[in-house]
Amino acid sequence: MVSQPSRRTVRGALVATAAVVAAALPTTPATAQPSAADALAKYNELSEKASQLNQDHLKAQGDLEAKQRELEKAKGDLAAAQKAEESLRGQVDVLTEATNSGARFSQLSALLVSDSQQDFLNRMSAINILAADNAEALKKLTDAVDAADNASKTANEATEASKKLLGEIEQKKADLAKQLDEARNQYNSLSAATRNSLKNAGDMSTILVPPGTAGKALEFALAQRGKMYVYGSNGPDTWDCSSLIQAAYRSANVSIGRTSYAQAAAGRPVSRAEVKAGDIIVYYSSQSHVAMAVDNVRAVHASTEGVPVKIADINSIGPISVIRRIEG
Repeated sequence: MVSQPSRRTVRGALVATAAVVAAALPTTPATAQPSAADALAKYNELSEKASQLNQDHLKAQGDLEAKQRELEKAKGDLAAAQKAEESLRGQVDVLTEATNSGARFSQLSALLVSDSQQDFLNRMSAINILAADNAEALKKLTDAVDAADNASKTANEATEASKKLLGEIEQKKADLAKQLDEARNQYNSLSAATRNSLKNAGDMSTILVPPGTAGKALEFALAQRGKMYVYGSNGPDTWDCSSLIQAAYRSANVSIGRTSYAQAAAGRPVSRAEVKAGDIIVYYSSQSHVAMAVDNVRAVHASTEGVPVKIADINSIGPISVIRRIEG
């Protein structure tokens, strides 16, 4: 029978041994669950990346359309140049045939066969006219051949550029689809309360706008509040950030580019302190998001998928890249 002191000694030894073993074993830290704020921040980060890819995709599409217009023009120029070449070549052939059949004389032959001084002058005049016509026709033919060659070269270059852009568009489309899946999965991981907060259209009150072009554009943008964001959408029931701004100014009879990149160069630059209603505010170093100023404090924008067009604090939307004023 083991005495009480002995039992206490054994228990103490076991506890000490367990402590030593535990200390020697590698520890696995508990995985911290992301907070609601972290999840929302991650969603915003993924959405911003998707927005940039969306703008890249739109730009590539615009570049392709421009290149295809250039190709069509080059084809038209080539057809016109070839037609002119064919016509002028015929004219040169006629003049060459006339020369070979003796219609073109030298000054000496004109003198020898002339019956009088006036006859000589008439013959010389005909010789000079024929020579001038031939030289002009030859020059026009040379120019037409050069124009046809240049048009053909331009058409070939535009064709190759279009093929390259088509490949880039497909890649950007695939990249965008992957990024959208990540953003949507992150959105679905948000709590119901957070998703409901994102879906809230916010301030829907009547807002007075200034007169003029900027006011008309702002009035249009404000009227879209509550409509949902869809990547690449052009309205009228859903928007992405840059299509909203483009449509707003189109309603005021002003044409600006489709992408946030193009809008970042529209109008003239103004400082943050100068911001007023209707100004275009472009965000992030990538210039991938754009909003329209309601006043010096607020802006209306189509932010990201899962969120409607709404008013937000200008500085809360993101880091400002440039601010552009279309009117004034």
